[in-house]
Amino acid sequence: MVELCALASGSNGNCYYIGNEKDAVLVDAGISTRKILHRMDEAGLQPSKVRGIIISHEHSDHVHGVRILSKKLGVPAWFTQGTLDSLKHGEAPELVQIFIPDKVIKIGSMTIHPFLKNHDAAEPCSFRIEHDDWHVGVFTDIGEPCARLKNHLRKCHAMFLETNYDEKMLWDGSYPYHLKARVASAHGHLSNDQAFELIRDHAGPELVHVFLSHLSGENNRPELAAARFESLSDRFNISLTSRSTFSGFCRLR
Repeated sequence: MVELCALASGSNGNCYYIGNEKDAVLVDAGISTRKILHRMDEAGLQPSKVRGIIISHEHSDHVHGVRILSKKLGVPAWFTQGTLDSLKHGEAPELVQIFIPDKVIKIGSMTIHPFLKNHDAAEPCSFRIEHDDWHVGVFTDIGEPCARLKNHLRKCHAMFLETNYDEKMLWDGSYPYHLKARVASAHGHLSNDQAFELIRDHAGPELVHVFLSHLSGENNRPELAAARFESLSDRFNISLTSRSTFSGFCRLR
């Protein structure tokens, strides 16, 4: 059995829970420790099961709470060396482990497959997390899908997939042009359309659940993201994550 839940997902903070009967990992800690633990309690998740916090990259919506959370739970935070070196002063936890992209790591009974992604950070990674032949992907903060992403995606039974922006909202919105170009660039974020095409064309035969994730508060709306994926609802369960509460809870068994 594997259970997964988005404790926070959006441009204001991200934290994803993947666990089994005895162990769990968190991917990113972009909100406060207080909020993470409160949302775990609301979701019926046990902090004592968490064996590690895996950090995808150094942006604040992914590392804001990691130092205190690592200390509170007494577990290490895992970084690439490039991400660790890019943290601001005072952000690094006391308990640190280093992982290398494309090199498998074990955290408790969970097997983690980290790989590089296209994003404007020092050494950004996405993850495929495996337990008992179940595979869960955490695929956010991606400028454009690469061959590595498509390969890992095909193996997944469930995933958190970035649907950061609606293209019309982005280009018609109030962001300055340089920021719009950054979001839409090959090292920015996935749009609703890009994520839809990725799943439509590259999902594996065992994929059952897609959680639309990391929605922008300025350049997307949940109903727009959901509507874009409606035509795939006969193939997969499609659900939304939230910027303000736990969501996207499911069990694979």
